[in-house]
Amino acid sequence: MIYFDQAATSYPKPPEVAKAMCQALSYAGNSGRGSHQLSLAASRLVYEARCELADFFGAEDPSRIAFTANATESLNLALFGSLNAGDHVITTETEHNSVLRPLYRLEERGVELSMLPADRKGAVDFTGLGDHLRPNTRAVVLTHASNVTGNLLDIESVGAFCRQHHLIFIVDAAQTAGFYLYDLKRSAIDILCFTGHKALYGPQGVGGIYVRPGIFLRPLKMGGSGIQTFSKTHPIQMPEALEAGTLNVPGIAGLLAGIRYLQEKGLDKLRQEEEELTNYFYAEVRKMPGVEVYGDFDAQHRCPIVALNITGLESSFVSQVLVDEYEICTRPGGHCAPLLHIALGTEKSGAVRFSFSHFNRKEELDLALEAIGDLARRDWGEFL
Repeated sequence: MIYFDQAATSYPKPPEVAKAMCQALSYAGNSGRGSHQLSLAASRLVYEARCELADFFGAEDPSRIAFTANATESLNLALFGSLNAGDHVITTETEHNSVLRPLYRLEERGVELSMLPADRKGAVDFTGLGDHLRPNTRAVVLTHASNVTGNLLDIESVGAFCRQHHLIFIVDAAQTAGFYLYDLKRSAIDILCFTGHKALYGPQGVGGIYVRPGIFLRPLKMGGSGIQTFSKTHPIQMPEALEAGTLNVPGIAGLLAGIRYLQEKGLDKLRQEEEELTNYFYAEVRKMPGVEVYGDFDAQHRCPIVALNITGLESSFVSQVLVDEYEICTRPGGHCAPLLHIALGTEKSGAVRFSFSHFNRKEELDLALEAIGDLARRDWGEFL
């Protein structure tokens, strides 16, 4: 099997990840719920992971990072926790449904919404960002990289705009955490939402949220926190404010192992390898007759994603043939990004997404290119 669905979840995981999770299951109890050996072991593990994440992202204080189940939960925390009826928020057409659907729900509750358009390459022009500014604008939320095209959005200029106008800057780092090197102490990002199961090489079911000091989010959940048991209200201090209930300690152990793996290998080195694979695949596939590729490949840097279609074929059909005949795993369809597919003109067909990691090899890409060329040359009349 050849796995080109890294943007959905990374595979394979480093062996250290599974080992760390199994070890946590054998010695870790419930973090913050006792003073016995197993509970303390879990608490130390969670604290160690929190500190490692703070160092990895360049955050000023480990307590400003809370663990969640995934980027979707983190984004729900950020949006429902910071926006109120009468507020105005700016976002883009490149967003994943984990941003769009919470915003649509908030819109029903009285939050005003502005949407910056994406062009036919999936790129967003932020020069007109100021035209959307209103007296009641409270936040800007955007994905750092499209999960469809791999385009990186200009968070530096948007962050500077947010600082200038005292807006909360919320970034969806689902595709970039583990690929892009953050320095949150110097960045204008106020809230960073990330997941562990993609480029951080952790397991599914664990992610996190960074909240800059001075920003308070209303929690989505309230309940057990391990502290202030006799208070009728949930703790307001970080990270307990956003971590009601038992944490996924084995998942956090796996995430910690994934981050250490990245640091040992070197994020810059791995990113360069992945960019080389992506550039090679794009350079070859774009020359094939009957194949259309989506995204802005003029940019100097981008995530390791190439989305394409074969003329006349549904993306789901192409993806199924790739796995059935060639054992090549891809992701077809709308990728939970409906507005971007409308901008790309692929709302009816979807697109076949190839996404890579440093675990992939050039030989695998060559096999995929051969398969795409074969599919593009075939007569599919009887199937259409």
